[in-house]
Amino acid sequence: MSYKSDIEIARDASKLPIQEIGAKLGIPSGHLLPYGHDKAKVSQDFITSVQGNKSGKLILVTAINPTPAGEGKTTTTVGLGDGLNRIGKRATVCIREASLGPNFGMKGGAAGGGYAQVVPMEDMNLHFTGDFHAITSAHSLLSAMIDNHIYWGNALDIDTRRVVWRRVVDMNDRSLRQITSSLGGVSNGFAREDGFDITVASEVMAILCLSNDLKDLEARLGAMIVAYRRDKTPVFCRDIKAEGAMTVLLKDAMQPNLVQTLENNPAFVHGGPFANIAHGCNSVIATTTALKISDYVVTEAGFGADLGAEKFMNIKCRKAGLAPDCVVLVATVRAMKMNGGVAKADLGAENVAAVRKGCPNLGRHIENIKSFGVPVVVAINHFVTDTEAELQAVRDYVATHGAEAVLSRHWELGSEGAEPLARKVVQMAEVGHPNFGPLYPDEMPLFEKIETIAKRIYRADEVLADQKIRNQLREWEAQGYGTLPVCMAKTQYSFTTDPSVRGAPTGHSVPVREVRLSAGAGFVVVVCGEIMTMPGLPSRPAAESIRLNDAGQIEGLF
Repeated sequence: MSYKSDIEIARDASKLPIQEIGAKLGIPSGHLLPYGHDKAKVSQDFITSVQGNKSGKLILVTAINPTPAGEGKTTTTVGLGDGLNRIGKRATVCIREASLGPNFGMKGGAAGGGYAQVVPMEDMNLHFTGDFHAITSAHSLLSAMIDNHIYWGNALDIDTRRVVWRRVVDMNDRSLRQITSSLGGVSNGFAREDGFDITVASEVMAILCLSNDLKDLEARLGAMIVAYRRDKTPVFCRDIKAEGAMTVLLKDAMQPNLVQTLENNPAFVHGGPFANIAHGCNSVIATTTALKISDYVVTEAGFGADLGAEKFMNIKCRKAGLAPDCVVLVATVRAMKMNGGVAKADLGAENVAAVRKGCPNLGRHIENIKSFGVPVVVAINHFVTDTEAELQAVRDYVATHGAEAVLSRHWELGSEGAEPLARKVVQMAEVGHPNFGPLYPDEMPLFEKIETIAKRIYRADEVLADQKIRNQLREWEAQGYGTLPVCMAKTQYSFTTDPSVRGAPTGHSVPVREVRLSAGAGFVVVVCGEIMTMPGLPSRPAAESIRLNDAGQIEGLF
């Protein structure tokens, strides 16, 4: 049996005018800034007007550690949103925007798949409404103003060896990780070491996703540390006087984007920090707005629960005063078999023993989510090659961890296939979340926060960090930043810092290579192992297969 590709399904979608989607949530057309016929931004005036409303239920979708077999977290998020609408709930999906780098690299897009997608798929995965371009431009403006300040006399006495504000571009380009800038003579400034991160790792992206409004955004931008003086005192973005112009560039990007699912249900797609190198959640303003105008909001956190869900609970919920009513943990039979040692080429054959062998990765994530005091249900994202014996093996294993696994066939059947999952989520969410709490208190020292995550979430024995890193953390504590949460930058493929180690390992160490203070966003980034904040392209990037066909349609996006 042949199946349509994701992009073919999306192209055949019967979309409603975006004003009709807004009407489903009570958003008047006058409060929608349309970008064409099928996407729009929601006005700040409308967002302000609904703040007094009662909040709906918040559902977090997360997953096991990703494998080459594919887990389908965004597909499940969208399918669950459609399923909730199908059973009579006013449900809104809240997901992140896609970065161009992974689209043209290896990961692909972020619009879901099969018959559980958000559309317009091509626009979402490419330029969309220009939010990422605005973030790149605002970040680049600050970069230019820092070097310009140094060029024109350096009144702030910036130590050019201690400029910590790196440049960004929304593309996977390993050659830019470490560069020397301002070469070419006196007229080009003072040569110094520099480097690029990908736009989704920018502190500007994190700030956009954690700010409540434009005033909050500007204050956070101003609080970013961009360099240090020779006496090691910090230089802030507000000292460069860049935050006002940056806010102007981000004025429209700050407004959430409204689109629709294949079944014409509302979806907010806004912000896109990576979960392996940033905090991995869509914007606070989109999530909180959706909660004020929906019965249920289904959102996701990037990659596995050890990264995305941990940061959702410890950073986003802490900053925004949110608490999930239920967590959906996505797994697939194929991924269990890969964790059990089966090669990708052999995943089609039934192998119940490999499924059982691979399940401990799933069990570890169940335990971790429960440690936050929230109820969890496992969603088995169905593949047509799954056998009943393999599915039962997963159900039986999950039951031993005091949870339930529900088969969901949204990829193939849309909302009809997600209905059993939707009913289970409603049953669990109605109970509430009286015991929810983050993993560590604000007052805990920074290094102890790192150790808490490493030991309780990753099950590591120790954190390895040299004296320079420990001293840096203590300096930040002395400067008043000790109450900030930590954002772990770590490989998404494993509980360890080695991407080749699958399953549920114990007894390993977490080496910390670098720490970065994101004072505006309000967290400390902890770079672990070999993780890169500027990814590279694979040997055969997806870009090689992306093109326009004879009809002018895009081919090759996935």
